[in-house]
Amino acid sequence: MIGKQIRLGNAWSRASRALLRLAIGILLLACTSLTSGSFAKVGGGSVDDSRRIKVGGAELYVEIRGPNRTAPLLLWLHGGPGGPERPLFRYFNSGLERHFLVAYLDQRGAGRSFDRAADTTRLTVAQHLEDLDVVIDDLRQAYAKEKIYLVGHSWGTVLGLLHAKAHPKTVAALISVAPVVSFSEQQRREYDFDLAEAKRRDKSDTVTELRKLGVPPYEAVDKVAALERITTRYGGVDFEPRNRTTIVIHGVLLGLATPWEIPRFIEGLHVTQRAMHAELLGIDMRKEVSAIDVPLFFFLGRHDRHVDADLAADYFEELRAPKKVLQWFERSAHNVPFDEPRLFNERAMQAIQWIEQGRRIDDRAPQAPRD
Repeated sequence: MIGKQIRLGNAWSRASRALLRLAIGILLLACTSLTSGSFAKVGGGSVDDSRRIKVGGAELYVEIRGPNRTAPLLLWLHGGPGGPERPLFRYFNSGLERHFLVAYLDQRGAGRSFDRAADTTRLTVAQHLEDLDVVIDDLRQAYAKEKIYLVGHSWGTVLGLLHAKAHPKTVAALISVAPVVSFSEQQRREYDFDLAEAKRRDKSDTVTELRKLGVPPYEAVDKVAALERITTRYGGVDFEPRNRTTIVIHGVLLGLATPWEIPRFIEGLHVTQRAMHAELLGIDMRKEVSAIDVPLFFFLGRHDRHVDADLAADYFEELRAPKKVLQWFERSAHNVPFDEPRLFNERAMQAIQWIEQGRRIDDRAPQAPRD
């Protein structure tokens, strides 16, 4: 579902078919010096920390990177649920670490926080919110911050909005990237797009596949995944195709993950989504959050058909906040931070500086008109 929506978050989820190629690739490239243009290196005095925070019978893994302890603190909330996006955020968006303290949380059931022996009945929205409260309080205390910035992607925006509503005094601002509005409605819109696109392209096999899946919402997670695969083919998840195997190999060589972690990442994603799917189908953020008392930014991919961007834009118009800004990314689909990483980093930095310094959003990052 939704941060599986990340589908480069699915560099990890689909890596199951690439594990053999990954191992071979590592052997071939182990002696090759590779550097990523977006991977930040910070200098002396920088923060390079990791910790495990105990809450509700789980130990949640958090990494913190940044130039110094006094920089504004930004906490990433990944998608999924269960989507292990931490390595991807660091691969594509680590430039933010030059300017801010950036904390990367592996949520309960995801990434390095996944525990095979854990009780899956604890995988609920309420428990995730309790976890987030504890993590935020821990980070605020550890780094002496009155407030922190939240950046949520996909499912992570649900957590961000619900936390900001309940605890506005802990949040300096919320950046919602490809936000979820309604899990069930987004499935219906995604299906309608895929069916229309398949007919337009005269893809009779895909039309047949969609007819077999039936009209959403789906009670089975496997059907949700099948629908997303079709959306991915039509550019509604990633704006342009990427070589996921290359990204996985490069990420391993950069130390963002280890090869033996990847199967556990995949397992955690599947376990979490199956455990939470029924609850998520009942969520409608229009009913849950109509107003928050913190500055709000919506970053939307113009071509996002997985979590329909127009549905999110309509929700933005209804939401009440002391300050709110909507910005479109014209060459992005659902995975905005990975589709346009440089522009994403610039606009995220701009938004935080605007709050920190009270200045206007620069005219170089205009709001694009809606189609």
